[in-house]
Amino acid sequence: MEFDLEYNGERPHLIIPEYGRHIQKLVDHCIAIEDVEERNKMARAIVDVMGNLQPHLRDVPDFKHKLWDQIFIMSDFKLEVDSPYEKPVREELQAKPEPLAYPKSASKYRFYGNNIQTMIDVALTWEENEAREALYYAIANHMKKCYLNWNKDTVDDAVIFKHLIDLSGGKIDLSDKGEKLSEIKELLRKRKPTAKSSHKASGKSRQDYKKKNYKSN
Repeated sequence: MEFDLEYNGERPHLIIPEYGRHIQKLVDHCIAIEDVEERNKMARAIVDVMGNLQPHLRDVPDFKHKLWDQIFIMSDFKLEVDSPYEKPVREELQAKPEPLAYPKSASKYRFYGNNIQTMIDVALTWEENEAREALYYAIANHMKKCYLNWNKDTVDDAVIFKHLIDLSGGKIDLSDKGEKLSEIKELLRKRKPTAKSSHKASGKSRQDYKKKNYKSN
């Protein structure tokens, strides 16, 4: 008795291995069907089976469109059927994406972070009123807090005002306003314990109380 065994090394390459070799063979057979109506019928059946094999795709918006794109890709774009969606183009799928530009630091004051520069740019677009003035001081206080996180030593308000002038291109100058920023102890004040941590603390105290009563008895 002889067996005609197939080894993976001798088999054709699977374009989308997630569906397995049986689905790939069904797609190859569908390509070879000469009758158009029969070919369309089998293609729809294959798409339904692919959907059952990949149930997580049902959470993807327009998952049917994705399945039809995949069957065309598995056919090496040779499948000619009436798809409910536009047939994908090989060149578009194989096109290399545009190179991403490296993020550029907004300034030499990296310890403030890039969000500070965004906040300053947005503040400059506001109308000139008390709200914009308050936003300027809020940004300056946040800059002072960031500076203290980077450098634990004290920092003079004049340094923050100077950096704010540089970051805003000279458009925000708070040095002549005569107002001070928040105190360091307020900016570095520790967060209050959360309800969960306070609950644990109270639970521990109750346990200690029970232990004391047990010993006393």
